[in-house]
Amino acid sequence: MDLVTESHWTVGICFSSPFSAKRSSEMITCYLTYEVDPDQLEAFEIYAKAWIPLVERFGGAHHGYFLPYESANDLAVALFSFPSLATYEEYRAKSFEDADCLAAFKFAQENKIIRRYDRTFLRPVLEGDLQPLQQLTGCGS
Repeated sequence: MDLVTESHWTVGICFSSPFSAKRSSEMITCYLTYEVDPDQLEAFEIYAKAWIPLVERFGGAHHGYFLPYESANDLAVALFSFPSLATYEEYRAKSFEDADCLAAFKFAQENKIIRRYDRTFLRPVLEGDLQPLQQLTGCGS
């Protein structure tokens, strides 16, 4: 698999982010699921730790990587947000020219740590509001 050129886009819903609520209507969160080689989890963790500051370098907020624990031993997840899809697309384009990003891609390819991955783009719901539910159900204080 060529991690540098592969793209897979889907749409969904999101987790919160440190970006302001004012900008949340445009904010997107990328939910990455990985099928990893269970014998390469230490190498995958090195790869994961490299991407956290790289995403932040290009204006994103990384929410972390989540590695197998009490689950399938080949599943890992990452979450990160950008203020908008346009900002994310700028990050993707710049990552293909950044020496550190290219080194991370190369490390993953040479060590064959990632079998496949999927990206899902989500939107945040960051502010709570009981009023619509109370109006619909007639319940509440």
